[in-house]
Amino acid sequence: MKVTITLWDRDNPLIPVEAEMITPDAFFSGEEIIIAVGNRHMRLDGIADIHIEGEASSAAEVAIEIRGDSARFKRVGEMMTAGSITIEGDIGMHCGNFMSGGSIEILGSADGWLGREMKGGEIICHGDAGDYCGAGYRGGRKGMRGGSIEVVGSVGDFACEHIAGGEVIIRGNTGDYPCAEMKGGTVIILGDCSRVCANMSAGTCYVYGYADEMIPTFERIGCVDRDGLQLHHFRGDVANRGHGDLYVARYGYLS
Repeated sequence: MKVTITLWDRDNPLIPVEAEMITPDAFFSGEEIIIAVGNRHMRLDGIADIHIEGEASSAAEVAIEIRGDSARFKRVGEMMTAGSITIEGDIGMHCGNFMSGGSIEILGSADGWLGREMKGGEIICHGDAGDYCGAGYRGGRKGMRGGSIEVVGSVGDFACEHIAGGEVIIRGNTGDYPCAEMKGGTVIILGDCSRVCANMSAGTCYVYGYADEMIPTFERIGCVDRDGLQLHHFRGDVANRGHGDLYVARYGYLS
């Protein structure tokens, strides 16, 4: 089943849209797709053309394609378990919340909380991503638990905060405090970052660029060769009695 959602031009495109029902699971079950535009609840076909081709025997056989201005559409792909979503432009906050399977491909950029607390599946974002990519929500103790996220561009602050599993690849730079409170999983940062892995207790993080303001409470173990680079190996955060592994190509300590 192929579902093509073509969004109409809106009079006020800055009004956020809560769109957690845009999932392969909901379309496969035949549910009425309800969204919230500001404080008004309405059907999705009240702001978009929806074209459905073919049939599916499971949610895994449902492919959704979103066209048009979706930059303010929040929670797309929330709780999805299977199937695929392709977003031709940018996407709003909380894309892929709690997803446990399937795939989301974003051809533009994503706002904050991309892949928040996801448990499985795959997200690839071809542009940049905002703050808290792969992180846990405020007050939560675990962020991403499984699956994979790849961001081709850069991400904002607190990327992968509280991450407990899965794999994240960031091909650009990160903002401040990536992998803070890291509890598991693997994070690969190909660009630069600042104050990486503060208070980590487990997991593995690789920084192929420059790690600025390195937290001083890491124990230097030695050097390893990886992908043709010599990386400095640190263990910690010892301030948290942590046993995480941090590998950085170049670094400078917090002054």
